[in-house]
Amino acid sequence: MSAWRGFGQALRAEWTKLRTVRGWVAGLVSAALVIVLMGLFAAAASTFSCSGPDGEPCAGAKPTTGPDGEPVVDDFSFAHQAMTGDGSITARVTSLTAVSSSDGRAPVEDTQPWTKGGIIVKASTTPGSPYAALTLTGGHGVRLQHNFTGDVAGTSRATPTWLRLTRSGDTVTGHESPDGETWRLVGAVTLPGLPSTVRAGLFATSPHHEVITESFAGASGTSYPTLATASFDRIDLEGSWPDREWVGDTVGGGPGGRGGPGGPGTGPGVGFEETADGVTVSGSGDIAPVVAGRGGLGKTVEGRLVGAFAGLIAVIVVAATFMTSEYRRGVIRTSLSADPRRGRVLAAKSVVVGGATFVTALAAALVAVPLVRAVEVDKGFFLFPVPTATGLRVVVGTAALLAVASVLSLAVGTVLRRSAGAVTVVIVAIVLPYILAIASVLPAGTSDWLLRVTPAAAFAVQQSLPEYQQVTASYAPADGYFPLSPLGGFAVLCGYTAVALGVAWHVLRRRDA
Repeated sequence: MSAWRGFGQALRAEWTKLRTVRGWVAGLVSAALVIVLMGLFAAAASTFSCSGPDGEPCAGAKPTTGPDGEPVVDDFSFAHQAMTGDGSITARVTSLTAVSSSDGRAPVEDTQPWTKGGIIVKASTTPGSPYAALTLTGGHGVRLQHNFTGDVAGTSRATPTWLRLTRSGDTVTGHESPDGETWRLVGAVTLPGLPSTVRAGLFATSPHHEVITESFAGASGTSYPTLATASFDRIDLEGSWPDREWVGDTVGGGPGGRGGPGGPGTGPGVGFEETADGVTVSGSGDIAPVVAGRGGLGKTVEGRLVGAFAGLIAVIVVAATFMTSEYRRGVIRTSLSADPRRGRVLAAKSVVVGGATFVTALAAALVAVPLVRAVEVDKGFFLFPVPTATGLRVVVGTAALLAVASVLSLAVGTVLRRSAGAVTVVIVAIVLPYILAIASVLPAGTSDWLLRVTPAAAFAVQQSLPEYQQVTASYAPADGYFPLSPLGGFAVLCGYTAVALGVAWHVLRRRDA
């Protein structure tokens, strides 16, 4: 009990020191202001413009949105019929290829890993409407995908392969078969609110070919469209199919809607063609979620906290001087004489500076996020939706990042006893790697390495958007994607801080005895 009473007294003493020094209070307030003002400035300085089909200005181009409000790409060629009620579609994919053409070259074989050709059940031909698709891909075998974000792997990777989708109410089940006799379950998905009459049939699509070149000056890339051609036979329709004939559509009208007979493809071009053996569908584009950074689309919740790294610098200075000032003024021995338990003194200082930083940063984040969001909405930007729990994790995680960093700075200041040296060390350890990584001045591999092994890994706690295995992208730190999970990255900073506190306690016990 006396130990707890003594710790409480130490806390009160350290809190009195912090709140009575105007420079430290001003430093924490300035950190909060920087977080808010930098976010507002970045949003206000961002520009977004577009024009309509006849050249008239528009408020802002909005992406296609999926069933859950997420931005998606929904561009593909579709040979379809109406299916009413429960039923199924079965087809054998006999071939799947893709070609590309750039700089006037003749079309060349260019099948992408996520080139797709298969069967699909879709609520309507409206881009972004719910769907379930069983597809053969160019490099990942058979996949059951639904509503853009869902992706389940099958086992078959060869052609020909049989595919079957069965609808029962809101549930769509996918099966695959190597011979049309032995069927294996790939998976079953639920599409809430699926209408009684849906469009079902055959599709083909292929994403852009992208080549990313990395150097110490950053990364550059080239991108050009590819055109997929999928051939089907042994088509079997079960249930009520009132049309009894295929209708062709180019869903999306974006990348999947361009190309045509004069585009990169050969044969039927974009669209479908019935043959004596079956149906051939050709198309380009993709059916997938949009990731941050592609085309500069959208704003994220962590982008509203862009000022956190600058606020972190102010926090580092306050935390370091909170300890080093006692050495500079020669009062450290007085403090240790008043409480000879050095570990308790260090713990009290850590709790006070860490707690004050957390409360300050949390308040700043809670103010910055809605204010910056309002500016982004007013300027017509699309906002990436995130679950409430994820948004709270970003806000609270940012405050925790600054709080733990302040304790790290305090510990380093204890060891070095010089504020300039302590501030420099912590900034080099946390702020510098983060800036180098997000500025894209280093190759992606080097940036990932820095954000794995340095305390800057903790910025992963701000990542709000998931990576999708069915979307090929760089997933770079500059676009908000980190090599470690949010908790994993934060744990790296906590590990460094724990080690630094251990060294600081040892130094206090031995050197300042």
